[in-house]
Amino acid sequence: MVAVLVILDGASEPLGPESTSLERARTPVLDDLASRGTLRRLRTIPSGLPAGSETAIPALLGWIPDAPADRASLEAAARGIVPGAGERAWRVDVAGARADESLARRAADELRARAPRHQVRHLRGHRLLVWGRPPLPAAARRAGLRAWPSGTVPPRVLDGSTTMVAAPGAASGTARLMGARVVAPRGATGGPDTDLGAKASAALAALAAGARWVVVHVGAPDEAAHRCDAAAKVEVLERIDAELIAPLVGAVEESAGTLRVCPDHGCDPRSGEHDASPVPCLDWTHVDASEAAGARLTERAVSVLPAVDSMPVAA
Repeated sequence: MVAVLVILDGASEPLGPESTSLERARTPVLDDLASRGTLRRLRTIPSGLPAGSETAIPALLGWIPDAPADRASLEAAARGIVPGAGERAWRVDVAGARADESLARRAADELRARAPRHQVRHLRGHRLLVWGRPPLPAAARRAGLRAWPSGTVPPRVLDGSTTMVAAPGAASGTARLMGARVVAPRGATGGPDTDLGAKASAALAALAAGARWVVVHVGAPDEAAHRCDAAAKVEVLERIDAELIAPLVGAVEESAGTLRVCPDHGCDPRSGEHDASPVPCLDWTHVDASEAAGARLTERAVSVLPAVDSMPVAA
């Protein structure tokens, strides 16, 4: 038996009088699965920890963090970067540059020029990774960069039977540190332009190669919400339904497996900020045959359910 987990990064939203992106999106494949599967209200952000992938994804993979994650370690691991002896890495952000990569690239160039003994890599959007001997160069502050504090690093609790398909980032870095095999398909960008077909193909290839647990991370909903682009968020959710979920359903059915689809956390496109509320979660197996009329994977559909702590899909 195999298990597939599709993480819709930042897809959930705070409930209010207006419909959410999950409610507005046309997702016939997910709607069909929801009508035959099990909906839950999942708590992915432990009390007191920041809402974000660095907190929620370890919880979805089977380890509940008790302190904020070391974001630099996750970003470095995602790219195979190993600081040398006596060195460390810092994840730094350009304030207010979520949707403007040009500001971040200029900041990276300035930091390289002023701190030549440190390595600098532009990650995506407003994000940079810096590594070298402590302390973080004072030039980083002059370049308008905000460093994330150091934190905890996920333990190695997974084995080689787990594969994550994801663009380089916090999700893939978390999975690699926890012991999973990581595949970054060509065209996987982490943004709304990501190649979902390539991710589906990589997941199917991992299943065919014998992986018992395949995790597919899609960062596009979160990125669209950070840009306060509600229409783009809805559009990418509809693409995920057609281009990613649909081909995975057949593979899960053929292998008599389990499919879970859920956000890792919320992200409100009105503010561009993360939300720590429990998220809707769908579990479906090849034997589910009940018919729950009108069931959908939405925040409102699970709002009456008690919140349960996150647990991994058993492979």
